[in-house]
Amino acid sequence: MISPLPLTLRSENYKLIQRSYPKYMKILVTGTAGFIGFYVAKALLEAGHEIVGLDNINNYYDVNLKYGRLSESGINPSDIVYNTYCQSSKYPNYRFIRLNLEDKENLFNVFEQHHFDKVCHLAAQPGVRYSLENPYAYIDSNIVGFLHILEGCRQYKIKHLVFASSSSVYGNNNRTPFSEKDRVDEPVSLYAATKRSNELMAYTYANLYGFQITGLRFFTVYGPWGRPDMAPMLFADAILRGEPIKVFNKGDLYRDFTYVTDIAEGVCKVLFKETPQKDLYALYNIGCSQPVYLMDFIHTLEEHLGKKAKMEFLTMQAGDVYQTYADTTLLKRDFNYKPSISLQIGIKEFVKWYISEKNPIK
Repeated sequence: MISPLPLTLRSENYKLIQRSYPKYMKILVTGTAGFIGFYVAKALLEAGHEIVGLDNINNYYDVNLKYGRLSESGINPSDIVYNTYCQSSKYPNYRFIRLNLEDKENLFNVFEQHHFDKVCHLAAQPGVRYSLENPYAYIDSNIVGFLHILEGCRQYKIKHLVFASSSSVYGNNNRTPFSEKDRVDEPVSLYAATKRSNELMAYTYANLYGFQITGLRFFTVYGPWGRPDMAPMLFADAILRGEPIKVFNKGDLYRDFTYVTDIAEGVCKVLFKETPQKDLYALYNIGCSQPVYLMDFIHTLEEHLGKKAKMEFLTMQAGDVYQTYADTTLLKRDFNYKPSISLQIGIKEFVKWYISEKNPIK
């Protein structure tokens, strides 16, 4: 058994959070080649927990970024073979397996082999705009795959499942900030519809089968190692190349940008809550609660890149929403969640990583 170590979350040489979590646990984290999953797995590993990471490493975006994240965690990309465990050279308490969530038989084998205490399910097919062109990918991963996770947790007696939902479930909600009590029955994309479906499926399983499930509605997450289809990476790449950035709705958009280590800390707090919640199922917003005007975000990025952006102003794109704004009152009340990274610091750290040799796709 591995002794617990202090939990340290870092943003490329900038120490942000240090916290200890008691009690060693064995945890399945899905999506560990992805952005948030990479940070959550790293936090749990540095706390001394035994982690099995799972990801299918699909080609939704440049796989070199996914392999780069895995390399940072000591997983050698050349060792990765489908349905075969890879041992981390950096963390003795970390093994990774490449697997599709739709592969029920082999996924259940993972559950059977490891007897996990908890599951943190962060894998999904992301992207609002991509869902307009590739709908079946979302049903396969986000519906069928999520059902397999729920069934694995049920059959193998998992104590607590934490899963990723999304602020996209709010659609064009006119009430701000977005509250967990707001209506979420009018999604504007298939991606949003699959995430709302996950919430309903999880509620049903928690109450039918009596195990704890907590959903987290992520708002706009950014930081080093972020997704290349998201605004920070798209904008930084275009600005440095001297190409115009696409500014939808002529820049009149607001996003609740939340730095990735704040998100990872929140996920870990929820995962390790010791006091049983009143209901078996719970749902929380997790964001910064400080929506940023898109043009202000662009100007902050320009400042740290040291270069002005050329802008192509476009109309609102199908499937997009005007603003995201998280009401995190419940998360603060139940978990003392307090995001601490300002936009200025977050963008500074992102740019530092983006222009460094650590960025495998620059």
